[in-house]
Parts: sequence; C-alpha cells; structure tokens
Amino acid sequence: MGDDKEILIPDLSRYRGGKGRLKGLRCIHTHLKGEPLTQDDLTDLALLRLDFMAAVGVNLQGLPGRVFAATLLPGNEKGEVWRLEEYRGPADLTLDFLAFIHALEDELQRGVETLQTHGKETAILVSVVPYGKPFPIEDSLEELAELARSTDLAVIDTVVQRPKRIHPKYLMGEGKLKELIIKGLQSGAEVICFDQDLSAAQINAIAEVTDLKVIDRTQLILDIFAKRAHSRDGKVRVELAQLQYLLPRLTGKGIAMSRLMGGIGGRGPGETKLEIDRRRIKERIHRLEKELDHLGKGRWQRRTKRLNQGLPILSIVGYTNAGKSTLLNALTESEVTVENKLFATLDTASRRLRFPREREVIITDTVGFIRDLPPPLLGAFRSTLDELHDADLLVHVIDVSNPRFEDQLESVEALLAELDLGTIPLLRCFNKAEKVEPGVAERICQRFEGIAISALDTGTFAPLLSEIEEALWGRGRRTQDSPLSKDAQKGRRGLTSPFLSQ
Repeated sequence: MGDDKEILIPDLSRYRGGKGRLKGLRCIHTHLKGEPLTQDDLTDLALLRLDFMAAVGVNLQGLPGRVFAATLLPGNEKGEVWRLEEYRGPADLTLDFLAFIHALEDELQRGVETLQTHGKETAILVSVVPYGKPFPIEDSLEELAELARSTDLAVIDTVVQRPKRIHPKYLMGEGKLKELIIKGLQSGAEVICFDQDLSAAQINAIAEVTDLKVIDRTQLILDIFAKRAHSRDGKVRVELAQLQYLLPRLTGKGIAMSRLMGGIGGRGPGETKLEIDRRRIKERIHRLEKELDHLGKGRWQRRTKRLNQGLPILSIVGYTNAGKSTLLNALTESEVTVENKLFATLDTASRRLRFPREREVIITDTVGFIRDLPPPLLGAFRSTLDELHDADLLVHVIDVSNPRFEDQLESVEALLAELDLGTIPLLRCFNKAEKVEPGVAERICQRFEGIAISALDTGTFAPLLSEIEEALWGRGRRTQDSPLSKDAQKGRRGLTSPFLSQ
C-alpha cells in the first residue's frame, strides 16, 4: 500500500463507524530507519479512528527491530488523546488484542452513556473565524447554544479556531479537525454544528472524515422554524425557505449523477437524478410562491378590515426570547404559547387591549429578531413584517438582564430602519427588570429613554400603559372618535420596503 516514503490509505467508507466505536482496522507498517511514530501516523490514527497504529523498525541485518505502537484513549481528566508504547521487537508484543480492543470500546461507550442527555442528540459547537477579523465569537457561540437548546440538541463541547486563512475543504485546519474528531469520539457526539454557513462540499467532506452529522447555523434555525410554525402561512414560508436553502446545495458526482451536456458525444439516455431533483424542487418552489400570494390576499383583507375599524394598532417587536409573548398574555389575559427558548413564537397573534374612557387598541405579537438572520429565512418573516407598516406605535421589548442587550437593541432597531419603519413612533420597554440588581434597570432606562417592567408582574405596567396612552391619544394624536381617513389609510397601505420585495 505504499513505498519507502509513504503509505497510501485505501477507501475506508465501507468499514464501520458510529458513536463510541472505532473503525475495526489496524495499521501496521515499517519505518526503515527505526524512527518512532510520526505526527502523520498519530493524525491518521485519530482521523481514521483506527483500532491500532504500529510502526515496525528494521535493524542493520534487515530483521524486524523496535516496535512503536499507539491507541486512542477514552476521555480522561488529563486530556490525553492516545497512549504510546515501545517494544524491543515484535516478539515482546504479547497483547491479547481482541480482548484489549473490546475493553477499549466498552470504555468509550461507558463515557458516552454517562452523559445525561435525556434521549436528546448530542452536539459539538464549532466556530471558525479568520484571525484578525473582529467577531464576537463567545456571544455568537452562546446564542448558537441557545438555538441548539431550542431544537432539543444537548451541547456537550465547543471548539473555536482563529486560523490565518480558511481551509477551503474543511473550513478549519486539519490539526483542529483532528482535535474535533477525537472530542467527538471521546464524548460520543452525534452532531457537529458550525456557527458559520457551510457549502455542500464542506458539509460532505467534514461528515466523511468524522462519521458524524454536520449542520450549520442556517440549518439549525430552519429546523426550529419547521418545528414551531403552526399556521398554514408559517408552514409554507418555512418550507419555501428550506427548499431555497437546499437547491444550490444539490450536488452529485460519477456517471449516475452526471450532468447533461449538449453537442456531439454529450447526448445521454435522458434526465439524470440530479436534474430531476432540481426540477422538482424548482416546481415545488413555484407552487409555494403561488400559494403565498393567495394567502397574502387573505392577510390583506384582514389588515384592511382592522384599518377600517379605526382602531390604533400597537405592535410588539424585539429580539427573540425577550419576553414579547409573555407581555402580550399579561396585557390581554391571553394564552399565547410562551417558552424560555429562541423563536418560541413564529406566527403572528393579535388581541384587543382596552384602555379607560372606552378606548381600545389592537395589539400584535411578532416573531423575534436575531442577529445575522440567514437570507433564506428573510421570507419567513415577511408576513409579520408586512403588518408592522400598519402600526401606530412599536413597543420594542428588550431583555435588560441579558449581558448583550445593547447589541440586541441595536440589531433590532437597525433592521427596523432597513424596513423603512423608522418613522413610526417607538417605545423602548426594558423587560425582566426583576432579574437585575435594584436600580440598574432605572439607570439603563434613563440612558436609553425607556421604561422598566417585569412581564411577570402586572403591577409594573402602569408607566408603560400611561406612555402608550399618551403616544396614541395624547395632544396632537388622533382620538378613538376620529379614525384615519381613507386617504391616510391608502397612503399607509402603499408603504413598501426593498427588504420585502421579491
């Protein structure tokens, strides 16, 4: 399998692989100068998950000399990856190998079983950012961990690398990839989740060498959307986003998946599987877009009816998991689904809120925003964001207990400005004030001109309701008895945004 310079590893895809298991193969080769195992040998041991790596030296008489051997180790407190052994010759290697390797795999399996994951898939989170590029790695990984928790993934480890340049095939360097494989083997991980978007080639390459499921941030968010969408509109949008994400990632190789080409010598028996899959996905996308147009007419009729009633519209916006649905429930005594997870709300919910002097408003809960929202998901927000243009007041709910609340505040309001919603009055509402030290929320409110509340304590709502009433019916504002004119309504309906255009 090689020559005096190197050995060539054959295709091992047909050999076994799995959680807590080695490949079932040993690599025994010669070192003609009697040198110990090289770094390449140890890398192959880890990357290929071999049972055993041995190098047999050759003495001056051309007979077998010293033997250097290595095996992988299960997870341990010292963080050791492999055990190295040296023998005077092959005759000294009296190891009962089958008993040894069975004991090693049992040890690896026990390490996996000690993880209390309650039946959830286990995942390692990975972030690869070029050295020198400013990027909040820790904050982004923490948010990725929250996304993983929202889709019932149990995070067992994280890997971070800041290389000088991105590896085109694996995104991360081969040394870090080796470390990732070892961590996956020792911990029994089933999924590798990258904080960066991966190409189809990168996903396939990493999955091939790790024998693990590989996903990226966009796939994780799409999975959450698919689980949480309940309305027909939401389900259609999520499926459309999934297909738009999948289409450019359809790849194939070999004769069975070859592309068609024109000209002499290029005429084949007909469409190949790759072209058929692409055509079917494009047809499905076209049907979903037509269905969205039909659903959009129904939304337009409902919005027009609300506008004709002349009731002010108040929309709750904010970063995901800031407490928007909890606030809506507390204000209107509703039972909108509330969970301490990202994207618990994906479908718009509207309720009536009554004020003194027979005044009413329509209050709408919206899907939460998130930093760096992947492009395929922007369409899934469209139905909610369309309705924001009809709002008379935006209540921006901010989780004041989150250490990154300033970044979240800026992300939400930057997106609102991008949507041409900057002209609508906005009221900042700092939620979860009970989770910070006394006086902290008040100082933050003074700095950012907001109001501190706890959505779990209706006794803190008086200042918020007062500000809402002043914003909607105060001096210079319209009253309940003088609804918007038809011309004004037409003007409001005509608002457009390049963000929402198709």
